[in-house]
Amino acid sequence: MYVIAIDGRAAAGKTTLASRLASELNASIIHMDDFFLPGGLRTAERLVEPGGNIHYERFTEEILPYIKKIIPFSYKIFDCARADFNGIREVSSEPVRIVEGSYSCHPIFGDYATLRIFCDISPEMQIERIENRNGKNVAKIFAEKWIPLEENYFKFFRVKEAADILKVDGKMRNDYNIVC
Repeated sequence: MYVIAIDGRAAAGKTTLASRLASELNASIIHMDDFFLPGGLRTAERLVEPGGNIHYERFTEEILPYIKKIIPFSYKIFDCARADFNGIREVSSEPVRIVEGSYSCHPIFGDYATLRIFCDISPEMQIERIENRNGKNVAKIFAEKWIPLEENYFKFFRVKEAADILKVDGKMRNDYNIVC
């Protein structure tokens, strides 16, 4: 089993890269967005914890025991728009799995990934992409709330520095013979 974790800044292309790799490698994708923290767990103490706004307990229970086994499994999807669970995501038994999204390299998960990719983006391009994707009002919320939480996580755990491959504004930098 080969597991690729794609972490990085909001709007840096993590989902796009995961989709391209999944298509090329016939891989399953596990989305970290499905593991955002439900409202009842979003306490002030939890949100000041680096990487605390992800439901890492649920990821640890529903994903980690199965991620390196060549068996199908499923997990619950947390829908941020509904602020509730909304369905089940099936993960096939293909020998490559991709965990995509901010917090996918959280050290609490241990060394589960075979390869760690960090997607980076300039702050200006990040806001521009969020505005284009979600509108100015949502970009403002990202800038005031979600981006600072991500930045705290990246800095505290040195996620970018621990990556095997760095993707900056669409360009891959690595020591591997990988073409993306």
